[in-house]
Amino acid sequence: MSAHPAQPGDSCGRIAGRVEGFDWSDIATQLDAHGNARLPGLLSRDQCDALAALYDDEARHRSRVVMARHGFGRGEYRYFRYPLPAPVQALRESLYPCLVPVANRWNLAMKVHVAYPGAHADFIDRCHAAGQSRPTPLLLRYGEGDYNCLHQDLYGEHVFPLQVAVLLSQPGRECDGGDFEGGEFVLTEQRPRMQSRTEVVPLQQGDAVVFAVRQRPLPGARGNYRVNMRHGVSRLRRGRRHALGVIFHDAA
Repeated sequence: MSAHPAQPGDSCGRIAGRVEGFDWSDIATQLDAHGNARLPGLLSRDQCDALAALYDDEARHRSRVVMARHGFGRGEYRYFRYPLPAPVQALRESLYPCLVPVANRWNLAMKVHVAYPGAHADFIDRCHAAGQSRPTPLLLRYGEGDYNCLHQDLYGEHVFPLQVAVLLSQPGRECDGGDFEGGEFVLTEQRPRMQSRTEVVPLQQGDAVVFAVRQRPLPGARGNYRVNMRHGVSRLRRGRRHALGVIFHDAA
């Protein structure tokens, strides 16, 4: 694994190019239908390794959370401090405008009277003006036996309704070069007067998943209703798993 952090320049340009190359109409259709959509190959192996290597760089992070101390599960994560690493900033800036049309359409459908600006910088200005000024992108690390309980990443009044998780490690058997086994990304959906539905999203190193932070609309006989969403990670059976969380709102 590379010991050098990801650098700006060509790497960030490649990230923006990959984001632009996705079929965002199809992604919007998947989000409407399932509350999540895969972005295969969003980051290269080198970019994943470089970002995972930042986990132990104390200067890059504002805080560290040990999940077991708070009943969140097992494992740990670290929030980046500003300025964000260039690839993380590039992901925030390039993904956000692609997701704004879905976010605004969902709010209209759910009768949430909030509209999001087209540029991420303008949305961050809104967060900071309301006292949400702490950056929320984070790196997560899991070892054998670790897991992440089902949860929602809120942090304050201003919440962008979609977020992205990128798998930085390679799943699979050790004999095949995999870094870990288990540790699947899991989503649950709670529809009114129904039992919870669970979905496991298969990811390879560099793949990302876009998913609903808290709620999404679902058409019903009497119009749209709100479906509650939660996400987590199943128990890691072997190895070590790193992931990057890209959250578009900041924290109070």
